[in-house]
Amino acid sequence: MTKQGLTFKLDTKVTSAEKTSEGIRVNVEGAKGGNNETLDCDTLLVCIGRRPFTQNLGLENVGVKLDKRGRIEVDKNFQTACKGVYAIGDCIQGPMLAHKAEDEGIVCVESIVSNHEPHIDYNCVPSVIYTFPEVSWVGKSEEQLKQEGIQYKVGRFPMAANSRAKTINEPEGFVKVLSDAKTDRILGVHMINSVAGELINEAALAMEYGASCEDVARVCHAHPVRSFDFSKTNERTHSFQFLLDMVRVIKRSQSPSLLWQSYQFHIKRSLLRHR
Repeated sequence: MTKQGLTFKLDTKVTSAEKTSEGIRVNVEGAKGGNNETLDCDTLLVCIGRRPFTQNLGLENVGVKLDKRGRIEVDKNFQTACKGVYAIGDCIQGPMLAHKAEDEGIVCVESIVSNHEPHIDYNCVPSVIYTFPEVSWVGKSEEQLKQEGIQYKVGRFPMAANSRAKTINEPEGFVKVLSDAKTDRILGVHMINSVAGELINEAALAMEYGASCEDVARVCHAHPVRSFDFSKTNERTHSFQFLLDMVRVIKRSQSPSLLWQSYQFHIKRSLLRHR
């Protein structure tokens, strides 16, 4: 996006905006104070988020409770404090996404009919930003894994290495996969590319079924479609630990001949895992 001429001002807040004879003048300053600046622009797009529309609906008259942010409080079955009244989607806790609301509606009704407890793994709900290139993600970020003290591996694959992306002049972006350092289970996937909104769904499916990076890497993907990059990223993430193990063995022995022995060990371990 920077190559497209976009400038990002992080940790910055808008204090005022006014229309002038030449366009719009916007005053900004640092989020922590200072660094005042004036920006002159032709068009101003205001996008400060959304709020649940729960006011003046008479919810308090039937005993439906709201939290501090105006969201309807529900239990694990999506039932409100008023028995027989259920709530889903943007008016309850969680990301305001259409597909999240749709799934909640389905499992909510199914649980009412079947009397079974509904289940949604919110960690497997994908998010997409429809810019160009698109941005998408599902699962944990590196920052979250560090905060939770989870040891993880990282694999990256640039779209510039994909021949189809280069042929149609869309080489910008990458695919990044995070996996558990011990189990190889996929913990998070992050993408920036022209079709990230489409590719992220394979990642969500893999995570929903508890797939490892090796599981995805061993599925034959058509070449050179962009989803092939997701497969190669998982291959790199899975191989990362093998490379570390190999380096440790070589350092301990200081013998290059152990390179082949380490490789054979890796193959045997993979075969045993799939029996």
